[in-house]
Amino acid sequence: MYSKKLFLFDFDGVIVDGMNEYWHSALLACEKYLNTSDISIDQNLYKQVSNTFIEMRPWVKYGWEMLIIVHEIIKKENPLNNNNKSDFLKKYHQNCEEILSDNSWDSTDLQKYLDKSRKYQIDKDFENWVNLHKPFSEVINFIERIKKEKIKTGIITTKGKLFAEKILEKLNIFPELIFGYESGTKIEIAGKLSHEYEIMGFIEDRKKTLIDIKQNIETKHIPCYLADWGYLKNTDRNYLPHEIKLLKLKNLEQLLAN
Repeated sequence: MYSKKLFLFDFDGVIVDGMNEYWHSALLACEKYLNTSDISIDQNLYKQVSNTFIEMRPWVKYGWEMLIIVHEIIKKENPLNNNNKSDFLKKYHQNCEEILSDNSWDSTDLQKYLDKSRKYQIDKDFENWVNLHKPFSEVINFIERIKKEKIKTGIITTKGKLFAEKILEKLNIFPELIFGYESGTKIEIAGKLSHEYEIMGFIEDRKKTLIDIKQNIETKHIPCYLADWGYLKNTDRNYLPHEIKLLKLKNLEQLLAN
């Protein structure tokens, strides 16, 4: 019998909408750290997030992939746009790997560039950077509610832990546990936590991640909820496995009644 209870949350797309920050930070990383002549940076690009980028965000698993997408959107020749994005998405992971290879890039380096871009913005103008993130007030309120119920909060994000902590601190949210991409995969982390806590639920907006958790013997018992308000593909709500529940913002409080 567990003595400690825990709710797990994804971060981007679940607790905050970071779309503006993704675009801004990936664009800055391309401008400052990518050694390529294929792109041309117009400062007006920073003023509005590309619709193509917004529509492709649900396919992204790791931060470095956003540099790939932004690079393809802003490149001088045959840029990625709404007319050809469907072809790119049909072989999304293969295309990302090919672009890495064609440019002699390494995904680890791209992730470091994204982190450097974020650190640069934090050092230069923290308020502007943190305000690029828009919190989901219903989720913030729910986290405060579960704290009153003596249930701990854990956040597992593919963002760097340092950056997630700074945003959460600004929101006046202090979860007991925060895991960034440095800590391993979400399945690995959830598996380890399940030995110590009764996990009341994992709220995530990436359907594939939840399916993987349900198919893993160590984590299959964890209640999984797909965040309806997150970065979902059009098809994510369809044919949802019965053991994964679609969760709407207005129904968050009901999780405590189960």
